[in-house]
Amino acid sequence: MEDEEMEKKVQQYLQRKGFRLTELALQEERNRLSTSAISDVTLARSDNDPGRYHDGYGRLRTWAYSSLDQYKHELLRVLYPVFIHCFMDLVAGGHVQEARSFFQTFREDHEVMRSRDLQKLEGVLSPSHLEEMELARSLRQNKFKIKLCEYSYELLLQYLQKTQALVVLGVINEHITFEVSPGQPSLISDDADVVALIGTSKDLAKQINQKEVHWGLLEDSVEERMEKALAESDKIEAENKDASAEENKKRNAEGGKQGASLNKKSKKDKLVGATGKNVKTETSMVSVAPRVKPELTLPTTPVEVEQSILEDLRNRAQLNSLALPSVSFYTFLNTHNGLNCSSISHDGSLVVGGFSDSSVKVWDMSKIGQPAKTSSSQGENGSSQGERMTILDEGKKPYTLFQGHSGPVYSAAFSPFGDFLLSSSSDSTIRLWSTKLNANLVCYKGHNYPVWDAQFSPVGHYFASASHDRTARIWSMDKIQPLRIMAGHLSDVDCVQWHVNCNYIATGSSDKTVRLWDVQSGECIRMFIGHRSMVLSLAMSPDGRYMASGDEDGTIMMWDLSTGRCVSPLLGHSSCVWTLAFSCEGALLASGSADCTVKLWDVASSTKALKTEETKASTASRLRLLKALPTKSTPVYSLRFSRRNLLFASGALSLNSS
Repeated sequence: MEDEEMEKKVQQYLQRKGFRLTELALQEERNRLSTSAISDVTLARSDNDPGRYHDGYGRLRTWAYSSLDQYKHELLRVLYPVFIHCFMDLVAGGHVQEARSFFQTFREDHEVMRSRDLQKLEGVLSPSHLEEMELARSLRQNKFKIKLCEYSYELLLQYLQKTQALVVLGVINEHITFEVSPGQPSLISDDADVVALIGTSKDLAKQINQKEVHWGLLEDSVEERMEKALAESDKIEAENKDASAEENKKRNAEGGKQGASLNKKSKKDKLVGATGKNVKTETSMVSVAPRVKPELTLPTTPVEVEQSILEDLRNRAQLNSLALPSVSFYTFLNTHNGLNCSSISHDGSLVVGGFSDSSVKVWDMSKIGQPAKTSSSQGENGSSQGERMTILDEGKKPYTLFQGHSGPVYSAAFSPFGDFLLSSSSDSTIRLWSTKLNANLVCYKGHNYPVWDAQFSPVGHYFASASHDRTARIWSMDKIQPLRIMAGHLSDVDCVQWHVNCNYIATGSSDKTVRLWDVQSGECIRMFIGHRSMVLSLAMSPDGRYMASGDEDGTIMMWDLSTGRCVSPLLGHSSCVWTLAFSCEGALLASGSADCTVKLWDVASSTKALKTEETKASTASRLRLLKALPTKSTPVYSLRFSRRNLLFASGALSLNSS
């Protein structure tokens, strides 16, 4: 009532003073306010109309695609968050049929960059699914942050003001924040990095990555002791050779012919000494890394194993960009698409395969091909047997069969010394087998869903597992319950890998991130973001500073554990990267893919550039591809560098890929 009386007094005052134009303007403003109130009522009535989402997004999409080419790629970034939230708002409002129609009509706009998310959201069929699905809950609870240049942002504001697109405006206000930068639009190649969820990815990663990581090698490790022993033996040999050389000089005066032969021998000794020096320089590249104390109680190493390691170090080949490794490829034949995984022991003497029929089979390479009556099957590099040899020596099989799982076997891994074997299955269990007794020793139960991966620690005894239940777990061989549970990933944990000092494990997930966990505390201390699809493979460098990860799209990323940032992306594979392996001195990285190739990458040059801080989005920061080794028609399942730097690989012949 007070407002009406005030308006009347104002109107009377304007009439008395003769301000006719002002009086008309006031009446027009009053009429406009009354009509807007009526429109608010009608808008409230139409809030339940699902068609307004289709119209609002459709108009925004048409406008964005018809924008100037210079700004189009930036404006198109707004479409995905608006599309996702329009769809989820329709589902939340109970308009499931309209939501499905909206989703199918516009999903092709985002199929290339967001196919994984779309596949998951396609299963949202009721409001309750929005609460149950981790991805949907994360999208609704957090805002998208989108980077735009100043002019693109002005164009978007002008469109929203002009069209009064209230649905789109509501979604943008509630679920999107803009990071506006002056100057020219960003590059099209950066599109994957400029749309991110606040609080669930990069901001969280920055917070986590502040924690300290001790990436060095273990104090007094077996290999370090063996290297010292090798250096001492080389020194003693060198002293003996020097002493014998002096004696030879004295004898040279006695006879010319005898002296000539001894000179040849001394030259040969010098060559042997030179190769010994090469071995030392190669191992010293790793020995530069700092030493750390173990957080776990480590098992003792048997004397015979130490002798074997010493012999391997003595005969290790030095690899670099000019000296590439020899490759031995084991090919499985006639698997009928039943082989899910394979692995090779550290010395290449044993090969294991995990199959869909729940069986685990181990081949001893030293026994294959011995009987004269057998027909051998050649692999890509000439020395592999498949399942075609199922009957030898009147019914004797060429492999050892392990049975115990009740579902498909998804991973198998040998212990560092080859005496034990781990296998994990869709039956949610992990089994420990003895390769000496050919028997199952323990069945570990703890995961609630299929276990995708299980890996021994570098010293044995401990192992880690990764599961569909979105956790990784650390186990000890002598305990049936897990020692630690690592929880934090938003989707399946697909692969797991130990750090060389056994104090950390890394996990790769379907949520497109890699995490590094502290074994002692179970805490996530690094979060690596950059992959555009699920992470399928991991590898740690021998010095413990770097980690490589491979994803479903064929991209490999090299990470610095101390800083948490990407050193270099490796682009070259056209399909899933299933396996990665560093050479023993860390100079080379081998990658195996579903595109039927093994690729060798030059790691040393990139890490040197990083240490001198010369890498800034330049071509120098990319790892150089040294060589691509194509198979005939065999996807590469696993890779392993032996201690002597021989590269072993395995895979199943696939007639479909030829």
